[in-house]
Amino acid sequence: MKNTKNSKVNICVVGAGYVGLVSGACLAELGHRVVCVDNDPSKIKLLRKGVMPIYEEGLEQVVKKNVKAGRLSFANSVKEGMHYGGHRAEAIFIAVGTPPREDGSADLSAIEKVSEDVAKNMTGYTVIVEKSTVPVATCDWIEKTVKRHNKHHLPFDVASNPEFLREGTAVGDFLKPDRIVAGVSSKEAEALMRRIYKPIKNSPIVFTSVKSAELIKHASNSFLSTKISFINAVANVCEKTGANVEDVARGMGLDKRIGASFLKAGIGFGGFCFPKDLEAFYWLSAQVGYNFELLKTVKDINEGQKMWLLKKIEEELWNIQGKTISLLGLAFKPETDDMRFAPSLDIIRELLKRGAKVRAYDPISQENARKRIKGIYFAKDAYDCAKDADCVCLITEWKEFGKLDQKKLLSIVKHQIMVDGRNLYDPAKMRELGWTYKSVGRP
Repeated sequence: MKNTKNSKVNICVVGAGYVGLVSGACLAELGHRVVCVDNDPSKIKLLRKGVMPIYEEGLEQVVKKNVKAGRLSFANSVKEGMHYGGHRAEAIFIAVGTPPREDGSADLSAIEKVSEDVAKNMTGYTVIVEKSTVPVATCDWIEKTVKRHNKHHLPFDVASNPEFLREGTAVGDFLKPDRIVAGVSSKEAEALMRRIYKPIKNSPIVFTSVKSAELIKHASNSFLSTKISFINAVANVCEKTGANVEDVARGMGLDKRIGASFLKAGIGFGGFCFPKDLEAFYWLSAQVGYNFELLKTVKDINEGQKMWLLKKIEEELWNIQGKTISLLGLAFKPETDDMRFAPSLDIIRELLKRGAKVRAYDPISQENARKRIKGIYFAKDAYDCAKDADCVCLITEWKEFGKLDQKKLLSIVKHQIMVDGRNLYDPAKMRELGWTYKSVGRP
């Protein structure tokens, strides 16, 4: 087997989802030889044809570029990925799913399975890098599992390298990160991680213990979730007092100790990271004997914020039953097709429960939404969505919704009522056009 000791590293990335595929493609962009593995044969077949299984801005170009350059390949098994093309993988990045269980804990069975497969197929010193978001001590379990199945007692290390990728900007986030966090327990593992990230300039690498690195991801996402829930709670106070939450957020954000990011009021956060990580951190804290009550409150505020939209609709329409409600946007945020934990799912569920007729349109996530949502009309565009609507609701702030012909929209709705769940539009302009306009925390 070929195994060079130059600055380029042979890497196997297990999992070709949002984290794994972006990480694998970007590691190849850094010049490394990367093989992405997934146990879904149809996904690997698509990738080999140059078809992306997910939507992420700029990802397709990076994948195709590095496949053409011979730095990025795809395989169906860990065994194949670890020895692809006669090259032994020096680092294995685990980026498989860790879905939440009913009690809030993370299901780590996929990580255990990958750990077993890695142990059985090692042929030399290997650094196993945990990339998935996991609770503290997961790397301990990976180490125990590998030792249990490592029949030839080959040397290895387990490292934690949490991802901080935002869907919609993930490629840029990987290649130009705020920081790189690596939890290691040996000089050998640290040296390999330095080789991997050496091509990234002007971004600090924070080396910590493995447990500290595991905790950094959960703590970061939980703190950002707290900022969002805080400003949404402030928005509710603004509505009751006549203040404007955007003015309040601007005044707060200029304080360098606070910062302006994640102080945008709306109908709550979604996606796979924030809700799952918040729940997992709360569960973990309880397991070690600390009642992190703040995290529960953050979650409760977020859940309640989704129902803000229902309340505003009822304030204008009185009874929702039999009314046609138009939803512009379905994905949990713009620039992604991800429907996991999207606020739209809970909103649609409540609308249908109350007897509403729901029309919806999303420029990117429509097909993913069809797999998750039944009993609604999926429109061909925003105007088709708004046709004969009793109320139009802005759910996801896609750029194209900011460019809609409002006069045309006004002419096709049944009642000129709009509830803006993302504060996309200017209240004064919307009312001047003729809308009965409601937004989050703004008079």
